[in-house]
Amino acid sequence: MPNLISRIIEPWYPATAIGLEKGIASVVDLEKGRGNTFTVRRAATFNIDDSIITPDFENRNIGNPAQLANVLSELATSAGLVRQKRWSLSLPEATARTLVLTMESPAQTASELQDVLRWKMERGFGAPLEDLSVSRERLGKDVQGRDRYLAIAIRKDILAEYEAVLASLGWRAGLILPRHLGESQWLLRNGTPGDSLLLSGSDDGFTAVILRGRHPLIVRTVNCTNHDCEDEFYRLLLFYRDRRSNDGDENTMTLNRLMVVGNGLTRERAGEIVNETTGGTLRPLDAHDLGLLLPGRDLSFDAIAAPAGLASLSF
Repeated sequence: MPNLISRIIEPWYPATAIGLEKGIASVVDLEKGRGNTFTVRRAATFNIDDSIITPDFENRNIGNPAQLANVLSELATSAGLVRQKRWSLSLPEATARTLVLTMESPAQTASELQDVLRWKMERGFGAPLEDLSVSRERLGKDVQGRDRYLAIAIRKDILAEYEAVLASLGWRAGLILPRHLGESQWLLRNGTPGDSLLLSGSDDGFTAVILRGRHPLIVRTVNCTNHDCEDEFYRLLLFYRDRRSNDGDENTMTLNRLMVVGNGLTRERAGEIVNETTGGTLRPLDAHDLGLLLPGRDLSFDAIAAPAGLASLSF
């Protein structure tokens, strides 16, 4: 399946990417800087009507494809990228689902492995696999030696909606990922020991990704009101703290990097909750900390973090 992630291991992708979310659309063109840094060469962000994209895993996302195509054409023109034909695409958070699957015991045969993974994915995604475009990648074993897999799914008919809009412009997306996996690329680049946390917020809740090294340890999407976000975030961090303790990692693996983007909890409040729960002294990292140099204050890192993360995979 070529459209969703199959591997992020030395890929070759364009340095240009599109980011779509309810109420906002962005395009980004990156260039490699010195060391492990990147510079935004061209970019544009438009606030769009909420009705243009209605992110949803179950139902149609794009109410008026022609209107969205016009938005993307104007964005590319505004950014000086009108001739660009190859893109990566960051999907709205609610459009796709991500699972980290753990095998409780080793499969005896390849057929048994496929059967177990299929059962876990259908249960986790809440849909028959025949209706989904699914990509799966094997992760490193957990501390107990159990096999783990990363699985990403989007309904085939919904994926076709986005592909059709790009095709109407003569564009093609070689890599399509949900927003949080684009954003998490910024935490994967430096290879800092310990665990990293991405909190990606939206009006409908948040997605939290805890990374250990270069692999996801926990991916959790929580639908909640802004009023309930703090409590839900606390619960997630308590789960992480308890899991680390149960795995015997409390003294060897610590949460040492925090990235907060999107709506909902502010960076400051999220940092306070993390430090209260884990006993740390973390400060949420900004674009410069993560190696992305923005051309000015008018460009919001929150708006371009996901597409820029995908664009960084070109290098």
